[in-house]
Amino acid sequence: MHKRGGGREAFKSGEARMPAEGDEDYDGITGRWFGGKEGGHTRPRMQWNRFKWALFIANLALCIYALTGLIFCLLTWFDVFEHADIVRVGNREALILSTAAAALASVTSVIGWAGILLNNRSFLAVYTFALWLCFALLVTPGYVTYKQRTFNLEGKLNAQWSRDLGAEGRLRIQNRLHCCGYYSPFVEATVSQSCYSRTVLPGCKEAYVNFEKRVLSIWYTIAFSLVPLQLVIMLAGLLCSNHVTYRFGKGMMPKAYRLSTASMAVIMDNYAK
Repeated sequence: MHKRGGGREAFKSGEARMPAEGDEDYDGITGRWFGGKEGGHTRPRMQWNRFKWALFIANLALCIYALTGLIFCLLTWFDVFEHADIVRVGNREALILSTAAAALASVTSVIGWAGILLNNRSFLAVYTFALWLCFALLVTPGYVTYKQRTFNLEGKLNAQWSRDLGAEGRLRIQNRLHCCGYYSPFVEATVSQSCYSRTVLPGCKEAYVNFEKRVLSIWYTIAFSLVPLQLVIMLAGLLCSNHVTYRFGKGMMPKAYRLSTASMAVIMDNYAK
């Protein structure tokens, strides 16, 4: 009976190097859902090696943090949190980058599950490459928020309030922080039912600066704390994606060019002539 996958013994001298019909690596896809050699009714016994387990754990970690980040970003876009609208107005660039990073990581984890569960090295090659893109998008919002928080945050917020927010953006921040104007109701205020010249509400600068300091610090801390985990996931992908089974590849020769009894008979007949 043919040994499924070959195991480590596949590398012994004289051992078969190409998969048989019942091999777990046959045509790169296994399982009854994807059409096995017996019409999709037989399901091979699972044989996971340590490389596959390492990929499984790494991709599970990627999936968890990607979905968690994506959920938080979507909840912010949908204005579920109390001060989410301030983030949507004042930190729109970082929010877009974080949403893109979480979405790409989620798609990458799906590709990883397909490659791991199907023993498909083509999917895993795409998965390993996509991990580098995820890393780039992960550190980008962290760098953007760290730079904004560390270097002259007050001056940047002054310029943002005066030039970038506009009347609607200032009004949304005033409503959420319960303030009026920047320094006072007489300085760059957007008039509303609660914001007018004789209001008792304070200016927004102090509350807005303190809010941005807190949010930006949390933002880049989370982004940079995920970097070691992402590096471990990338390392697991590089080292393990080509070893989900112990057999090297799917054989030394493509299926279309394998010798059969009929083709050998034709070759011998032509040789005899």
